[in-house]
Amino acid sequence: MPDQVTNYTCPSCGGPLRFDPDTQKVVCDFCGSSFDPAEISAEFAAANQAAAEAGTALKESNDVLQWSDEEAAHMRAYSCPSCGAQLICDENTAATSCPYCGNPTVVPAQFDGALRPDYIIPFRLKKEEAVKKLSQFYRGKPLLPSAFRANNHIEEIKGVYVPFWLYDGQAAAELSYHATKVHTHSTSDEHITVTEHYQVDRKGTVRFKMVPADASSKMPDEMMDAIEPFNYQDLTPFDMSYLPGYLADKYDVSSEEDAERADTRMKNSALSAISATVIGYSSAIPEVERVHIKPERVHYAFMPVWMLSTKWDDQIYLFAMNGQTGKFIGDLPVDMTKFWLYFLGITVFMAAVMYVVLFLVL
Repeated sequence: MPDQVTNYTCPSCGGPLRFDPDTQKVVCDFCGSSFDPAEISAEFAAANQAAAEAGTALKESNDVLQWSDEEAAHMRAYSCPSCGAQLICDENTAATSCPYCGNPTVVPAQFDGALRPDYIIPFRLKKEEAVKKLSQFYRGKPLLPSAFRANNHIEEIKGVYVPFWLYDGQAAAELSYHATKVHTHSTSDEHITVTEHYQVDRKGTVRFKMVPADASSKMPDEMMDAIEPFNYQDLTPFDMSYLPGYLADKYDVSSEEDAERADTRMKNSALSAISATVIGYSSAIPEVERVHIKPERVHYAFMPVWMLSTKWDDQIYLFAMNGQTGKFIGDLPVDMTKFWLYFLGITVFMAAVMYVVLFLVL
């Protein structure tokens, strides 16, 4: 039976290939060869087609693993074409590397037919940039434990192509506000305030293109939201030749399941955009807010993300960096001694300010 996976090895020397963010080419570190992604795509087209067919046939035969427990039911076993080692992967794994020979491994069946993404944004930043950003992220954090900053070591760093759904749609909104204009003037013996009341109505449609929502249950949604936006000018038609050297999973959250997140973002953005037109009033309180979302096309795309993790006091801290723009996010530990000293310092300062103010008033 043909292999179910494809190893991306150098056509010149057989060494492992990787996509290089600097040159935007597929390179071999052994012989120094470099190739355009289109060349590698053509080179491995036949192997990918055979692997996709073999993988689909095996999936349909329900003979992926002979284990019976529930956890094993979500695992897949593949044979490395280069060294013959058995690769045990999650059922959603689409790109990885062989832990024995190191060759980048792609599972073409995960991109077959409707599973194939429409677009990919290739990595623009390398692993070294992610490590540098983590060090910069530590700066200016006065409550960070000193020992964490000095002795911290990265437990794991990996480049991941995260599956995203990109939603097109329209938001038709009807809004009504109770608004006021307040005027004041004074005479020789009185101060007069005049309040005018208005009903302000707004109606309009806001169109949206490619509102993102990550489609992986493994990735924390709040982190994926925080490293946005991605620059869609770099969207490229999907090709597996961008995957060598990185990890990738196919989506395990459907576009229907993610639609509510996208609809909420469209609704909030439409309300914000239309309410921004209510100007020239002293106050404007919304009384009616009706927004109808009309969904349109949904796109499937892979986005580049560097994931870093580190351990401190038996707790794992996770960080994420946008592999295109460098935007960085993560959680850090807090030195509680520093926290209370900081809090005490602020309290003492505020007490001193109040004392001076009271002294001057009295």
